[in-house]
Amino acid sequence: MPSAAAEVVAVRPSGPLTGSVTVDGSKNAALPLLAAAAVLRRSVHLANVPANADVETMLVLLQQSGWHAVRVAADPHTVVVMPGKRHQAAPPPEVAARIRASYYLVPALLRVHGRARLPWPGGCRIGDRGMEQHFVVYEAFGDRVTVDDHGYQVQAGAQPTGTASLALPFRSRGATIAALLRAVVAGRPLRLGQPNLSPEVLSVVEALRTAGWACRVSHSRLAVAPPSSTPAEAVMWTVPGDKIEAGTLACAVAATGGNAHIAGVSEDDVAPLITALRWLGISAGVEGKTLTVNAPQMTQPSPHSLRAVASLAPGGLDADFEPPLMALALTRPGVHLFSDAINPGRHTNLIPQLTRLGADIHELSPTRCRLTGPQQLTGAGVEATDIRSGSTLLIAGLTARGVTTLGGLEQLRRGHADLPGKMRALGADIDEVTP
Repeated sequence: MPSAAAEVVAVRPSGPLTGSVTVDGSKNAALPLLAAAAVLRRSVHLANVPANADVETMLVLLQQSGWHAVRVAADPHTVVVMPGKRHQAAPPPEVAARIRASYYLVPALLRVHGRARLPWPGGCRIGDRGMEQHFVVYEAFGDRVTVDDHGYQVQAGAQPTGTASLALPFRSRGATIAALLRAVVAGRPLRLGQPNLSPEVLSVVEALRTAGWACRVSHSRLAVAPPSSTPAEAVMWTVPGDKIEAGTLACAVAATGGNAHIAGVSEDDVAPLITALRWLGISAGVEGKTLTVNAPQMTQPSPHSLRAVASLAPGGLDADFEPPLMALALTRPGVHLFSDAINPGRHTNLIPQLTRLGADIHELSPTRCRLTGPQQLTGAGVEATDIRSGSTLLIAGLTARGVTTLGGLEQLRRGHADLPGKMRALGADIDEVTP
């Protein structure tokens, strides 16, 4: 683990990254799985839980709200969640405001108290937090939502029987998970149109299936139904490997012309990333649970220019893959296009920082940009303004002349327990700089 006193890391140009490394569990999957464990009213053992700051905040929120949620001493990557005796309807707002995923706790709080009071989602500024679809879900279950400048409250309504049916206007991951967890609390079947079918959602679906729920998934509909009886025994779930950490490491390996094995990730989870890497002429594939990247330095143009468009559609490019691909594209010949309308503030955060390193990126709109590679970057002081900008700047620093100093490590650690350490394990020249 990095030193708690470290305020910046210094990144120097590295030779080809090589070797093997294993990714942590996925933050984006662990957070909703912890919330799902809280709605079950039975003991859940959750394995492969990462130790990043957002997950630790979620564990604190569960504890402060009355759940027993602790890491197992013999295996710190396993967390046990079970109902406690004391609950409070509103966890401390200053803690809940640290992360975006506090909204996953609404169904659990409704189950215990009949109401939930939370601040607006926090974490980082990458655009509108889009709670409206969550509110549509709760209103479909008969709940009443009120909002003010400080946050929102959901009050459970009368519980009708029968199937809850609704369709989302767009494939929101957060709203899809909210609907699943709200159905568990209500003990009602759910038919959800146009669901988000990302690996993080499917991991929650699979977790509910192991808890006895009947689940059917198609491109256009997600349907779940409660078990006829609720067993008392504990259930065992596992957080999937972090596909974004794997993708970030893969882009770092490719940007330096390296050859590495990245273990702990599912092929389906990284398939869109592999497609993008191959589009740039980089050999990549998954065998078993290991992503292999082979990217010797290229002296000829890539087969194609990259068009990286973030998408919520099943099989689309996860928005969190787009920033590290941008750092990689700066090293590859061609005219490359990037678009992320899902997080409309992300480019506003990232592009000025890359510009400090000398990158020439043409902004076509607040969510679309174009760059021509390869470009030679020069080390400078930069700041991680969100998780993905931090990981992207680490990659850029590996290819820049001179020393790049990266601040804002608290943002990077929200999503990764120690990403610089994993890069060092592959040969990256990254050092902590402490006061």
